Amino acid sequence: MVVTEELNQAKVEAFGEKMFSILNGGAMGMMISIGHRTGLFDAMAKLEPATCDRIASAAGLRERYVREWLGAMVTGGIIEYDAPSRTYALPPEHAAMLTRAASPNNFAVTTQFLSVLGGVEDQIVERFSEGGGVHYAEFGRFHDVMAEESAQTVVAGIFDHILPIVPGLTEQLESGIDVLDVGCGRGRAIMAMAARFPRSRFTGFDFSNEAVDNANFEVRRRGLENIRFEAQDAAAIDPSLRFDLVTAFDAIHDQAQPHAVLDGIATVLRPSGVFLMQDIEGSSHVEGNLERPLGAFMYTISCMHCMTVSLANDGAGLGAMWGREVALRMLAEAGFNDVTVQNLPHDIINAYYVARKV
Repeated sequence: MVVTEELNQAKVEAFGEKMFSILNGGAMGMMISIGHRTGLFDAMAKLEPATCDRIASAAGLRERYVREWLGAMVTGGIIEYDAPSRTYALPPEHAAMLTRAASPNNFAVTTQFLSVLGGVEDQIVERFSEGGGVHYAEFGRFHDVMAEESAQTVVAGIFDHILPIVPGLTEQLESGIDVLDVGCGRGRAIMAMAARFPRSRFTGFDFSNEAVDNANFEVRRRGLENIRFEAQDAAAIDPSLRFDLVTAFDAIHDQAQPHAVLDGIATVLRPSGVFLMQDIEGSSHVEGNLERPLGAFMYTISCMHCMTVSLANDGAGLGAMWGREVALRMLAEAGFNDVTVQNLPHDIINAYYVARKV
């Protein structure tokens, strides 16, 4: 005879409230993404309290859609509504985290990942039973969103926060050194560096032809002559190449063969060189991530993108939450026996590893 334990009704009700919050939060994430993409937050930040017609006109959008979006924003506590005047207002304290002018603190950029990942939900569900992974090409707009995210977490802090982690690195870049960025995507980070440090020489590798083509187009448009991008498997870097600085911004955990990538980086790095790796901050053990403010979000990103794109290429499937413990072990196995890790105030998502071969 199976004895059914009596349910704790208070616990049931508390969990029910949490589920309501999750449903509303998920819906708000999608609507915030739409507000960012359509420019509604940017338009409202410049307006006094305004009617729906006025807001739609300022943003160049259709009133009926704006009205429904505003309904979600008001009930979700993002936008304030005055019923007597039928006007809507975006509080400046909210605009400080939702507009392009607020970058690098624009959370609306990050909400776009929800829609991008939702587009592959059917494929991910199939992978749970069939194994394998979902290829990069299946993720519509991924490189667009990643470029925006990179602009906030990397480009915005590259000169004031990230490069100063390595003593003397800025001065070396000013004098002229050879730099490789692995998994560069559209290359916004090293493009910014190439523009700032014309005496240094920059190379970007990424296996996505679409990202590399976009990067090379931007290089030509900006007239940068000290940088080049190549479609290249990071696990098969030419061992005869030599660099003084190798960077990898949120790229290693996506790789099909991360051990080979780290081995290759160690090989092409000059004896006095530095490997600067930005990657997701977290523990390799789930119990170590219980207090992380974006822990659930990062495991979701990992399951629905980082892990699966690696598995799609018969890879290791490390995932975004590979964690500091595994990262340090793999760096040591690649020959980096002098590694320090720092967290930076402008970036609550990532940790920064400075690795050398002594």
